Amino acid sequence: MATTSDAAPALELGLDTFGDVTADAGGDLLSHAQVIRNIVDEAVLAAIAARTHQIRFGSAVTVLSSDDPVRVYERFATLDALSNGRAEVIIGRGSFTESFPLFGYDLGDYEVLFEEKLDLFVQLLREEPVTWSGTTRASLADQLVYPPTEGDGLRTWVGVGGSPQSVIRTARHGLPLMLAIIGGEPRRFTPLVDLYHRATEELGRPRGLVGAHSPGHIADTDEQAREEYWPHYRAMHARIGRERGWGEISRLQFDATAGPDGALFVGSPETVADKIVRTVEQLGLSRFDLKYSAGTLSHEQMMRTIELYGTEVAPRVREKLAVRSAA
Repeated sequence: MATTSDAAPALELGLDTFGDVTADAGGDLLSHAQVIRNIVDEAVLAAIAARTHQIRFGSAVTVLSSDDPVRVYERFATLDALSNGRAEVIIGRGSFTESFPLFGYDLGDYEVLFEEKLDLFVQLLREEPVTWSGTTRASLADQLVYPPTEGDGLRTWVGVGGSPQSVIRTARHGLPLMLAIIGGEPRRFTPLVDLYHRATEELGRPRGLVGAHSPGHIADTDEQAREEYWPHYRAMHARIGRERGWGEISRLQFDATAGPDGALFVGSPETVADKIVRTVEQLGLSRFDLKYSAGTLSHEQMMRTIELYGTEVAPRVREKLAVRSAA
């Protein structure tokens, strides 16, 4: 993921991907290795849209529950050093659970795994000797973890899908909140934002940052964007739906979700910019991240989304917000 910001940003605009296995022009799936190389190309294009000292680097989401907090900290602290203090991490429980059996974790421990590991990770962020014990990993006794960061520490967001308990936990740890808005209307998350701010205030903490992460696709026109995105979104939804018991999504449902009040940011640069502005204002966001990948959507189409996001959407969003603020 890469984000760009001004010196004192009112809003940060980001891009991220889940690294989906994509298809070539003939519809054949690319190799995993080629997909990884393509993601590097996408990151390079994203960097062209802003001065390099403004770009931050991080993860769409790091599933802390099935990872180790010490290793996560070490990885991102190393990235922070390589990027001169521009690394960050979004941690969460994850909406997909394939990694749990892969690393020998029991889904019955879903809550305790995240609670304990988040507690340890927050202690590691202080960059002081850590003494910690729990049930999910080995204890630590007055242990320093390297490398330390050079600036204000490793910025860490907590990704939340819609659970009030998760929102309160994020506030309790004093971390920024990242809302995963992948369905329904973005404005329905307003009560969670209000809960987050109330909780931080009651805990005596500074007002925290709130961001949102939503899927989308950008093309020259609304029609083109929807036609390009729809078959890949439908196939991805059907694949996940078979695992989770969802029904098939209809074109009517898709068009509604891609409409003005839905969670898909699909359309022309003007349409997507208007929707971002509306969402930012509704939820009081400091950050908006566009997930530009969708199943087998082609690398070339994703590269076009990145280009339009950086050259047309971002300037429009900043201009519209500046005008509204002045008014």
